[in-house]
Formats: sequence, C-alpha cells, structure tokens
Amino acid sequence: MSNKDIRQLLSELQVEIQKTELDAETRSAVQKLDSDIHDLLDSEADQADTDSVLKRARLLETNFATEHPTVERFMREVIDLLVRMGI
Repeated sequence: MSNKDIRQLLSELQVEIQKTELDAETRSAVQKLDSDIHDLLDSEADQADTDSVLKRARLLETNFATEHPTVERFMREVIDLLVRMGI
C-alpha cells in the first residue's frame, strides 16, 4: 500500500463524514485524526505518535459502529491500511 492509497481513502472518509450528521466534538476528532495521519505520512514519526494515532482511530471506529456503519467501515479501512504500511 502506498501513501497515495491512504490519502485517497482519507479523502473518501472526509466525503462520507460531510454527509453524516455528527456532533461538533466527533467531527473535530475526525478532522484532527485526518491531519495527524497526513503528518505521519509526510514525516518520520516515532512509535509513540503512531500508537496514539492508531488508538484514536480505533476509538472513533468503535464510536461509529452502531450509529454510522458506513463511516465505521471507512475508519476500519484506514486503520487496516495504516497497519499494513507499518505506521
């Protein structure tokens, strides 16, 4: 998997997020996660940064599971790609 693949998936996630009714806190958390993932892709991050991003992604995935299954699917794909890329 390449950075291009994860960037495309993040773009698709953002489109889905825009179509989904979310509270401001959750929307902000998704935006922060998106920004942090892009930062990871653009730099050499240490393991603590990587672990933090994956932990927050998994938490958001869990939160979306019952009320927003489409967004949850995108989050799961993002997590899977990050793990496969070694991030």
